[in-house]
Amino acid sequence: MRIAIEDARALVVRVMIVNEHNNEYAGIIADHIIDCELRGLAYGGLARVISIVERLQRTGAPAKLVEVAHETPVSARLHGHDNLGYVVAHRATEIAIEKAKAMGLAMVGANQTWYTGMLSVFAEMAAGEGLVTMIASNATPWVAPHGAVEGRFGTNPICYGFPSLDEPIIWDIGTSSIMHAEAVLARRQGQELDAGRAFDARGNPTRDPDAALAGAFTPWGGHKGSGLGHVVQLLGVLAGSPIQPPELAEFGFVIIAMKPDLMMPEADYRAKVTEYAEAVRAAKPVAGGEAVRMPFDRSAAERRRRSAEGTFEVPDFVHERLQEFAS
Repeated sequence: MRIAIEDARALVVRVMIVNEHNNEYAGIIADHIIDCELRGLAYGGLARVISIVERLQRTGAPAKLVEVAHETPVSARLHGHDNLGYVVAHRATEIAIEKAKAMGLAMVGANQTWYTGMLSVFAEMAAGEGLVTMIASNATPWVAPHGAVEGRFGTNPICYGFPSLDEPIIWDIGTSSIMHAEAVLARRQGQELDAGRAFDARGNPTRDPDAALAGAFTPWGGHKGSGLGHVVQLLGVLAGSPIQPPELAEFGFVIIAMKPDLMMPEADYRAKVTEYAEAVRAAKPVAGGEAVRMPFDRSAAERRRRSAEGTFEVPDFVHERLQEFAS
């Protein structure tokens, strides 16, 4: 079915309020979910809310709000108190922006959280304030290192963001060959995974999402992606997570933000980022290929298109489940 953007956001807000979240937190979560849908990442959109509610039904809603546990002029460490990562990382990013604008550099870490979502959301927040960012978030060890069949690190997104004269340049990837939410959605829809994405609990290759969720995913990019996965896992540990967080709990999040004018005037840097992006887009494509894009180009274009339409498609079963949760 097709649903209006404003109706979808209101539905997510209602679901989160029913599940004991205040209006502010419900709004932050809803904005994140809708941004996923507008960018065409349905596995992180309304379908993800089902997984969020199922987890809350198992563990209960957080008893405390996000709290700053330690702070210096250039850093902070937050206790998420088991709040959803969308909220925890949003607060961490707000603090990083404030400190970086005042001091030039800032590093903020957060622990006791889960489901951090699209790190590009937080990079875009900072880029809007003229800041360069490096962001990482670790997770439950769902991913096998290169050459292994047992999970040792999370799907572990890593993200870099750069302000320009127009849309920011943002590179945001997971370090696994498939995201956890993609496997969960495939299971709900009765679909198989692509080959080479996962192992079952015995270490055999599998396309069955149930078996994959009980086993391990493969890393993105072979040994190189596996190496990035280790980096993110250890950055999450720096933020206070265990070395291997339990199932959907105690993730770690780190954001480093910096002002370009530590090195050159911000306007000059923005212009150089734009000049570089235009040079990349002007590169000759392979024979029969599409125009070359910079990271974030597809997401931004799809968001503009869907926002102009005012609606997006959502599977009927997802909408029905959310209506049940909301009531």
